[in-house]
Amino acid sequence: MRNSSKNAPHLTLIGAGPGDPELLTLKAVKALQQAEVVLYDALVNDDILDLAENAVKVSVGKRKGAHSFTQDEINQLIVTYAHEFGAVVRLKGGDPFVFGRGKEEEEFAAKHGIETTVIPGISSCIAVPASIGIPVTYRGASESFWVITGTTSSHKLSDDVALAAQSTATVVILMGLSKLEEITKIYKGLGKSNTPIAIIQNGTRIDQREIVGTIKSIVKQAKKVALKGPAVLVIGEVVNFAAVKELASEDFVSEDEFVFQNLDTFPF
Repeated sequence: MRNSSKNAPHLTLIGAGPGDPELLTLKAVKALQQAEVVLYDALVNDDILDLAENAVKVSVGKRKGAHSFTQDEINQLIVTYAHEFGAVVRLKGGDPFVFGRGKEEEEFAAKHGIETTVIPGISSCIAVPASIGIPVTYRGASESFWVITGTTSSHKLSDDVALAAQSTATVVILMGLSKLEEITKIYKGLGKSNTPIAIIQNGTRIDQREIVGTIKSIVKQAKKVALKGPAVLVIGEVVNFAAVKELASEDFVSEDEFVFQNLDTFPF
């Protein structure tokens, strides 16, 4: 539909959540139903796209080794469609401001006179660990958590991983599966080979898979079960609360054992 009513061009940045369509917010549902154009990422669930039944849908997804559009091209598409159609939705997995480059798109739109509404989404950094019972914080076990991109714009492991590994915080790494060996090497170098780690593939989706083990065992097990991206890595003592079927190490401590061993340290 053309912008025949001459509505002011407008961009809505929507976070589609971690994958499960039922985790989409009500505000996001309403915006999708009213959209004229939806520019969507590769990880967005088809059931969510179906909500925008009257919209033109344009895939602009970027996956490892396969970019249908560069970020500059996506920015320009936003402006072009906004002026042509009016209401444009930029639909991103997770939250648009958590490694989603949402702010960059908002700034580009503003330079071209287009106002933006941001509708946050549930980030995979919290929802995916929770899907297997892992809290990113827990009294007596973890007072904070880091959320780090596993792969920077230069395709290297973020230097922040080495900093986070020195702390007692939970470390959640997004887009880091391809850097798993580098990550475990950092922890081993700090004498943390027995630190629990979980890898969750396709978190919250019906095809979700996960394994749990320790730093010293996880690389071998991940290769054995052929885990693939997208995946979330969770490192830290809170991983001991995970409820999973596939364990990567015999020395994994169950939730009951973990709580029992640490009752004296938890200020209930």
